[in-house]
Amino acid sequence: MIRYGQQHITAEDIEAVIEVMHSINLTQGPAIPRFEESVKYACDAQFAVAVNSATSALHISCLALGLGPGDYLWTSPNTFVASANCGLYCGASIDFVDIDPRTYNLCPKALEQKLVVAEREGTLPKIVVPVHFSGQPCDMRAIHALAQRYGFRIIEDASHAIGGRYLGQPIGNCRYSDISIFSFHPVKIVTTAEGGVAVTNDSVLAEKLGLLRSHGITREPHLMTRPMDGPWYYQQVALGFNYRMTDMQAALGASQMTRLHDYVQRRHELASRYDDAFQGWPLTIPWQHPDGFSAYHLYVIRLHLDEIRPTHRQVFEALRERDIMVNLHYIPVHTQPYYEAMGFQVGDFPEAEQYYRETISIPLHPVLTDAEQDEVIEVLREAMRV
Repeated sequence: MIRYGQQHITAEDIEAVIEVMHSINLTQGPAIPRFEESVKYACDAQFAVAVNSATSALHISCLALGLGPGDYLWTSPNTFVASANCGLYCGASIDFVDIDPRTYNLCPKALEQKLVVAEREGTLPKIVVPVHFSGQPCDMRAIHALAQRYGFRIIEDASHAIGGRYLGQPIGNCRYSDISIFSFHPVKIVTTAEGGVAVTNDSVLAEKLGLLRSHGITREPHLMTRPMDGPWYYQQVALGFNYRMTDMQAALGASQMTRLHDYVQRRHELASRYDDAFQGWPLTIPWQHPDGFSAYHLYVIRLHLDEIRPTHRQVFEALRERDIMVNLHYIPVHTQPYYEAMGFQVGDFPEAEQYYRETISIPLHPVLTDAEQDEVIEVLREAMRV
């Protein structure tokens, strides 16, 4: 079986986890700041807050930016549901901005058009969540310029994108955003098994994120509302959550981060092999914007269905039947039943919907061998009958 994504675990990773298990700190110990430092260094950011998932990181980032009832959060329909759900967790209303037909990211032109209408109607977003789909960065300079004009805050959902670059700088440096989010799920670039990190250059936001990940409890005197009773003392100063990452996860993540460059480089090598193999095929390969350097979390193809006999579903199922475990990223969020119940419907975001009807994510991960990739290419050729 050849999976679309797969973690790579080394002996060094295992030893790092075992070392924690032999220690007295299985959670809230020194492995957490070590992992956070590795992410800060990779992103050239000032602060990093590790949590138990990227979803948790999105949630507390929204709270740290003051999102609540009566506010609006906008994001891309071409994303995992968490990019939108995080706003609902805060009691906010959700809307979407259609995608660019080449990058599959949130389209700045569509965003600007929607902002003009929202300003007139009094429904401007408090937060916009651009999603760096498949590892390719959004046009953050354009989105940031719109934020300056219309007054919204920006959370980059960079769950796919650690190790990527935008305008020559690491994704996650927060030059054009308030907070950036990374995922460390097993199919991502590096893994902590489950886990997420929020990075920021704002010390106040970092302090809020740290509070919110652990029940809103602090032992820091400067955050307390009254004097300490003694060395045992703590105060709950906010309504937080138990979103903590364990030291075992953090140790795995810190070990994995030492190979971040190698993992991204291998993904680029594999993507280049696909690009060469698919020349002349009735499909569209991932287009790469010259301003970005993708982390290549995914390699997505778009079938030219008017040029081939099999349907989208038939090609997908033919690959699965041969143990090529392809996937589809993503079903547009606004077409999910939960969101349809809010009033969204098919036809609202046509670019994302057309993309969904044509796309397949094929295997791409650092342990994929050239021989396995050749097998994927040959089975796809047979499935498409080209």
